[in-house]
Amino acid sequence: MLFGKSPVIVLRDGPEILKVVREALATIAPGEQAGLERAIDIIEAQCARTEDDVLGQWVRGVLSDAGLDVRSDHAESVAALRKAVPDLTLVVANRLVTNAVSQ
Repeated sequence: MLFGKSPVIVLRDGPEILKVVREALATIAPGEQAGLERAIDIIEAQCARTEDDVLGQWVRGVLSDAGLDVRSDHAESVAALRKAVPDLTLVVANRLVTNAVSQ
């Protein structure tokens, strides 16, 4: 995903993890199936999330690490995000914080 001149990369390796867990489920002992089936449910839920959801969670985590809530002062949130990731432009940081607040 590209915002302005600053790239924001969302890594989504959930489908690969899901494939490996499903393969393990096919060969696991019957008593251990329930745990892997639950793991598959969790992984599928994560895979279903949109990039906006993933980015929003990341932004909220960065702000939390800075001692801020996503609903804190917008300018302070943008500044904290840019401090954590100096390569983010003001426009990109603003958009990321705005999107995180709207979720």
